[in-house]
Amino acid sequence: TLLSGAGGAMALSACGGGEDGGITPPFTPAATTRTWRLGFSPNPPRPTVPDVIRGIDLWSPRAEVALLHDDVPWSKLLSGMSADAIIDQDKQGLVDYLRSKNLALFFTIDLTNGLAREQEAPQLVAAGRSLAEPAIQQLARTWALAVQRRLNPEYLGLAAETNLIRLAAPASVYQAVRQVANDTNTALAAAGATSRRFISVQVETAWGRLGNQSGPFLGIEQDFTDFPFMQAVGLSSYPYLAWTSPSDLPADYYSRLRGARTLPMLVCEGGWASAPVPGFNSSAQTQASYIDRHATLLDSVSAVACVQLQFTDIELASVPAPVPANLPLFASLGLADAQFNAKPALARWDALHSRPRA
Repeated sequence: TLLSGAGGAMALSACGGGEDGGITPPFTPAATTRTWRLGFSPNPPRPTVPDVIRGIDLWSPRAEVALLHDDVPWSKLLSGMSADAIIDQDKQGLVDYLRSKNLALFFTIDLTNGLAREQEAPQLVAAGRSLAEPAIQQLARTWALAVQRRLNPEYLGLAAETNLIRLAAPASVYQAVRQVANDTNTALAAAGATSRRFISVQVETAWGRLGNQSGPFLGIEQDFTDFPFMQAVGLSSYPYLAWTSPSDLPADYYSRLRGARTLPMLVCEGGWASAPVPGFNSSAQTQASYIDRHATLLDSVSAVACVQLQFTDIELASVPAPVPANLPLFASLGLADAQFNAKPALARWDALHSRPRA
């Protein structure tokens, strides 16, 4: 959502080893077990192939999952480029490298603007098109089918932060997202897809607190109704945007959303900032405390996975203009800084990763 990597260069036709960046190897095993796999996205601090590779080489020993969270490549599809050609150019080399690290692949297809949920996808806006158009919806289905067939992710997200889209975007946009996700699921099922399919919800929005609001608990019952195909519940969780301290997070932070259902839950994007951001205060120590607090929340729902969106911080000066207005809110999410130097939170992460998986 935040950075789609290094674009076409991320085909990674040739991959080399990375440096250690001053980061120590993962810790040795601890006594406590965990149900959840840990993971990262390959989003780099700067959109270059060397930074992508260096990041993967550093975080893959402390992870079991790699997440690709990407927009539909609307511009290329609209230009007539086939989905298979796009995967060959932009995805296959990267996925092969991630698979070579023995990582499971989670893939989330984002249908709207990940940094401005009230808006449609930037490439569609630039082309003067809309997800509400049947022809555009067909392109989205074609892309999802190609992702399934070519990359075969273990988990495949068909829409992201649907409850926030429903709250922030025009009703026509939400209805288009609902239509596309359900029609895509039908097409995938007909094709014999083996990926476990999900949509993600924005947790702070469900609690009525995104942006430090103090509204009533909203829940995600509408999402269960609108996306009945869900085989898992994806959680987008950035609680520093809603709570002052990790210790303030309720014990039922995740379990209340699921209610009495038994659907598996996975945190498919999220984290806690390590530095103050506009409107929100934080620190490296607070981020480290969150890693520990988050483990108890994952345990409370026997989560299947937890993906930290960024391994490193985002170097905002390297982001191509125009820099999205909300991007600074997420720039310090990394467990290492933009120069690959470890923060205190990385040692906490390693301690969790050292737990044997139940």
